[in-house]
Formats: sequence, structure tokens, C-alpha cells
Amino acid sequence: MHDPFEQSLRDMLNSQPSSDHDDDATLNRVLKTANRQVGAGDMFALMGHWVEALMIALNKGSAHLSPVSRRKPTARTTDKAE
Repeated sequence: MHDPFEQSLRDMLNSQPSSDHDDDATLNRVLKTANRQVGAGDMFALMGHWVEALMIALNKGSAHLSPVSRRKPTARTTDKAE
């Protein structure tokens, strides 16, 4: 069982008729396609890691967004028993 990506490259390599078959040109075309597809996958993986890191940073930093008061807390009058 072959990988679908590998199978598509094999099909592309074998797609031209053998009478005017230029091995170097075909190989270059297949390698360009492979590099393009692998490069696109790497870019999406990189963007995914970047978004994940950004979400972690926002999650860690969100506790620091609330205002901080330096005044001492005062006793509340609503807690008194009547």
C-alpha cells in the first residue's frame, strides 16, 4: 500500500509516453511538484504552531489584564447581621 502522495508522484512520472520521454524533464517536474506540496504542508504546520503559541501566550497573559488596586480592602457593610 503506497502513500497517496507517493502514488500521485508515481503516476505523474509515468504519465508521458515513452517514445519522446525525457527523463530529466519529467524528474524535474515531479520533484518541483513534490517540493511545492511538502513546502505548503510545512507552511501550514508552521502557521498552526504559531497560532498555538499565540493562544498559549494570550491564555497566560489574560490574568494580568484585570486592574490591580494597591488600596487595602475595607470591611463591607453588607456583611453585618441585623
